[in-house]
Amino acid sequence: MKITLKYIGIAVGMVASFVSCTKDLELDPISQISDQSFWKTEGDVTGALNGMYVRLRSQAVGNLFMWGEARSEMMDRSLGGTADYQLYYLNELNRSNVATIYGMGSSTWQGMYTVIHDANLLLKHVPQITFAVENNQKQALAEAYTMRAFAYFVLTKTWGELPLITVPTEGYNPDVILRERSSAQDVMKLIKSDIDAAQSLYPSNAFKAGRNTWSKAALKALKADVYLWSAKVMAGGEADFRTALDATVEVEKSDVALLDNYASVFDYTTKGNKEILMASHFRDIEAVDNIYMNMYIENTYMNNTTDQATKDRIGQVGGFPFWTMSATARNQFTSDDQRKDATFIEIYIPNSSGGTNYYGSVVSKFNGTIVGGVRRFLDDYVIYRFADVLLMKAEAQNGLGEDPSEAINKVRKRAYGVNYVNHTFVKGTKIFNDEVILKERLLELAVEGKRWWDLVRFDKAFDLVPSLANRKTDRYLLLFPISETTLSIEPKVKQNPGYK
Repeated sequence: MKITLKYIGIAVGMVASFVSCTKDLELDPISQISDQSFWKTEGDVTGALNGMYVRLRSQAVGNLFMWGEARSEMMDRSLGGTADYQLYYLNELNRSNVATIYGMGSSTWQGMYTVIHDANLLLKHVPQITFAVENNQKQALAEAYTMRAFAYFVLTKTWGELPLITVPTEGYNPDVILRERSSAQDVMKLIKSDIDAAQSLYPSNAFKAGRNTWSKAALKALKADVYLWSAKVMAGGEADFRTALDATVEVEKSDVALLDNYASVFDYTTKGNKEILMASHFRDIEAVDNIYMNMYIENTYMNNTTDQATKDRIGQVGGFPFWTMSATARNQFTSDDQRKDATFIEIYIPNSSGGTNYYGSVVSKFNGTIVGGVRRFLDDYVIYRFADVLLMKAEAQNGLGEDPSEAINKVRKRAYGVNYVNHTFVKGTKIFNDEVILKERLLELAVEGKRWWDLVRFDKAFDLVPSLANRKTDRYLLLFPISETTLSIEPKVKQNPGYK
């Protein structure tokens, strides 16, 4: 049976074979690789794993941010117009426009299902391949289980019910490849089962170089995230809070630490640092610029009267200012919080009264690097990092009625430095603590693709997102609409309730 694979590692290997065998030009098409010809060696598995992560990166270019943050109160228009991004932060998405956004995102689930397909292929074939070292086989399977759990978790947070596919899609039989949606509860069962399977397989707690592949510690971060969602959104209660808390404690035992300098966590030159648990890797030639290029500033939009100190901070400009952090978000940062300058830069210009007026702002977090005199937005897309886990720990502790102060204050000590004494957290009621944790997550994790899902988990979207303030009875808006594209190619899939 033929299957279609587009792994970069495979393609590169075939190109190399072509160059070295110019006398024999009768090659099979590289898009068609049979089970019999490919899944033979450990090297085949390495190529397939690489392909799976490349496919994840195709989602990290824009979709992970669009799904996880774009609909929150975090974003607003910038100097260059909207490029239709306002459909997200104004919460005007519908079945017709959700898949048609400028450049960096396309809110359909098809791309993430290709990641699931890659994981399914690995889970099917890896057990049949002989490895020189058994632990390498276990590692490959663990990464595939983790990836499938992550992909389904992202999708169910976004769309709720999903077609559940746990075997590779091989062939074109519509009775096999076209599925109705399974309940969110059944999707969550699979996610938790995959997490358990991966947990039993990881041979060690070690990270691979770059921290851009799944590891046991990253799995534990995912587990905490999943069980917090299950506890709060799916009525999992105390048992799920306890599981989430235990997972965060396990992360703390791994090779992780908060960096003293907040900005260096995201710097292009410090990728794979000890605060990172899992990131999607971007590098020149290998990848296109990611979503953050549309939060910076092109020369055309730079004001000539901006003071030199601000120009120096912005540095060599680039990107397109189609959206930026909203005033609602920016105004929550205090001047003594090092996260403020490391997250955004406000631009002021002189006015006729001798003062200054606000002109605009750019997102300075993930501002890339200079390649050939051009700013390229090739910072890794961070999926999990240690500060995120500490705040998940505080959330789980609060859910259990325990004191979350230590975890919150670890994050604040780094943020405020010598001024930490003025920002020390002291526990209050559960409601108060949750409000503090949610705000701390805004300050710590701004523009990292977390905010919308945080608002849904804390049940605060209708309270804190301005465009939802008068729509509190429209609970269906917590899920995304399913696009016309998806509905047209998957006839057994029905639209989410509430969307016409």
